[in-house]
Amino acid sequence: MTNAHPDTRPGPEARPQFEVRRPAAWITFTSLYALLVRSAATRGRLAAVGALSGLSIFTAVIAHASSPDDPFQAGVDFASANLVTLLPVAVLVFGAGTLGDLIDDGSLVYVWLKPVPTHLPVLAAWAATVTIVLPLVGLPVILSTAILDGDSGLLAGTALAVLVGALAYSALAVTAGIRFRRALPWGLMYILLWEGFAAGAGSTATRLAIRSYLRSILSQLADHPLHLADFTLASGILVPLAAGAAALLYATRRLAKTDIA
Repeated sequence: MTNAHPDTRPGPEARPQFEVRRPAAWITFTSLYALLVRSAATRGRLAAVGALSGLSIFTAVIAHASSPDDPFQAGVDFASANLVTLLPVAVLVFGAGTLGDLIDDGSLVYVWLKPVPTHLPVLAAWAATVTIVLPLVGLPVILSTAILDGDSGLLAGTALAVLVGALAYSALAVTAGIRFRRALPWGLMYILLWEGFAAGAGSTATRLAIRSYLRSILSQLADHPLHLADFTLASGILVPLAAGAAALLYATRRLAKTDIA
């Protein structure tokens, strides 16, 4: 009688398991970021916002040539006006379209063909908006202010307010693009009606307007009083950033429930 050799083949539990893994988060983010920069930065948008930025510089040159009685005051007023008009409008034009355009035409469904965490498209859209707006609008605003007056405090306040404003407004614009099918008119109503008029109606409305915090940054660093600039430098920086973070969190949850088919 011969002894059979023992079965040494590995059992099912010992066999290698092959799993489909998600790509690394940073790879997915980078791909989405590049896609959204290209889709948002259309020729029409770049031309329209670029023209507004060019007009801002041209206006500053004309104002400087007219030799204002108080160049510093002219620079403060010019920077403040750009922070509450040109900056939020430009951010809205690009930010609302990053994911909003893909949702409206149904092409966002192709993003979901890969296992993508919901927060990555939102963060990529926010980063893409900031990337477009800072050089296209932020630098011209700072340059325009410098043309009128080169005070270091004024320029530092303008630069910091532009940065904080771009970060906060971009988060709100991306959220609006996800929340509303036609985000541009809704966003313009918010900028013109709420931040333009209602913010001056009382202390409560003032606290809910980003423009008040940006003006506070400018006022604190330029050491010059401004209307609706009643907050400390720390509040001027932290409150808009906190509002932007809350908006992105809401946008992530909203996108997860959005029908993109």
